Amino acid sequence: MKKLAFATALTLAAFTVSAQAQEPRRGGTIRFTAPYGASFVSNDSHVSNQIQDEIYGYALHSMLFRWDSKAGKPEPELVKTMTSSADGLTHTLKLRDDALFHNGRKMTADDVIWSFHRLVDGSKNYPGASRVVRIKGAEAVRKGEAKEISGLKKIDDFTIEMTMTDPADPSFLFFGATTAIMPAKEAQQPDFFNKPIGLGPFKFVEHVPGSRMVFERWEKYYKPGKPYADKLVISPMGEAAARDVAFRNKEIDVSILGSTQYVAYQADPNLKKGILEVAEVFTRNMGMNPAYKPFSDKRVRQAINYAIDSDLIIKRLVRDKAYRAVSWLPSSVPAFDKSAKPYAFDPEKAKKLLAEAGYPDGFEFEWTATPNESWGIPIVEATIPMLAKVGIKVKVKPVETSALGGIIAKGDFQAYIWSNTSGPDPLTALKCFHSATPRSSCNYTTFKSAAFDKLFEEAAAERDTGKKIELMKKANALLQEEAPVWFFNYNKAVMAYQPWLHGLQANATELALQRYEDLWVDASSPAAK
Repeated sequence: MKKLAFATALTLAAFTVSAQAQEPRRGGTIRFTAPYGASFVSNDSHVSNQIQDEIYGYALHSMLFRWDSKAGKPEPELVKTMTSSADGLTHTLKLRDDALFHNGRKMTADDVIWSFHRLVDGSKNYPGASRVVRIKGAEAVRKGEAKEISGLKKIDDFTIEMTMTDPADPSFLFFGATTAIMPAKEAQQPDFFNKPIGLGPFKFVEHVPGSRMVFERWEKYYKPGKPYADKLVISPMGEAAARDVAFRNKEIDVSILGSTQYVAYQADPNLKKGILEVAEVFTRNMGMNPAYKPFSDKRVRQAINYAIDSDLIIKRLVRDKAYRAVSWLPSSVPAFDKSAKPYAFDPEKAKKLLAEAGYPDGFEFEWTATPNESWGIPIVEATIPMLAKVGIKVKVKPVETSALGGIIAKGDFQAYIWSNTSGPDPLTALKCFHSATPRSSCNYTTFKSAAFDKLFEEAAAERDTGKKIELMKKANALLQEEAPVWFFNYNKAVMAYQPWLHGLQANATELALQRYEDLWVDASSPAAK
């Protein structure tokens, strides 16, 4: 066995917001926002596939690893050390022996094993399953062919052996709240999720649906002296205008900015001082359901990519708060091919492809979209006249942001527009297009390609980093050619923060996900007491 270095070739432009050499202050309330919907889906962090719910999950729960935004790589959290076999398949994880659930019970290996078995329950659609199935034997449990994950073994109360199906680094898989470690015995009680407990820095107080989730400091958190704040209030605010008013009135400490607010805040000399930007690993896209006949033809999918002037929409509507997408993988991951070019805006080529596919007069489809200004109905409306010029008619189907994930997971759509994780680990991002990955995990377009599967499997098995990256580049290029989605943009995330809030990090995996234990407010905060 050899000590595994927690390192990656991934380079992300990340930095820590300066606390101006002040000592962190104890006390007060942090007033956070969940900006991607008007509510939370559930009190159960395993259930939702939306960032909206991960935002509170980072307060309530802890995971095996955490994302270090400053270093741009994962680091141990509930894991103290990890050693790996020479072939990179088997990992021995030494767990913390000082992590207490919010009822005072110590976490053990049994809680980790139970949590992972729960995630691969085949009768559920837990999004974390797509990560756990990288453990040997987990897929058999998901399919009901086995009761135990053969590659997950308890050595002792604080040691686990994890054998993977491919040389995957567990630290890239298990740092999100969808893989949170829950208390095995307690979580099986029927009323547990009415008042859930976790291992995180804050313990649950109340959830007022559509209004707020309230947490208070967990005094026995395993990091001495943390968290700094006494209280945390997270308010769902899906409307950018509502966040803008609340922020300007000093009622909230942070606000994720949409394109309109981004321009306005940049123009305001006072507001401009409190802006944090990062290139996130998210790809905005229109997913096409091949069960709807036109979308089963690659030429139709390509035609849509040629018919839409993505650059114009990014410039005029998104206000340059985005980067043009080339294929699925964003420019911040090592497998991105810098020489690759995005689809050109070419309506004539789009018409030709439609004619070749048997649709010389175009066709009509229903496009499911949320009100989100960056990747929702406003974007769809901008594409409608462009698509109409090549004969494609669009009927918009509006849905609430909180409902979108469930609709897509069930396949109840002809097309959708969404923002999906496409990093930081390129292999994990590409796995969402492997034919064995179900829609309920992340293969939302049920993409199937034997050529892609072969490239992915070769990349997963390859131990040489350079060769692995080249194989992933080829797989990503094949995705561009097959066009299972309209490749729109990679997100530039922008957060406005009040001058009294300190400790924020430019998290490229999702700017709205912050380590609450590191945040603190100075005495100038309206909620300092």
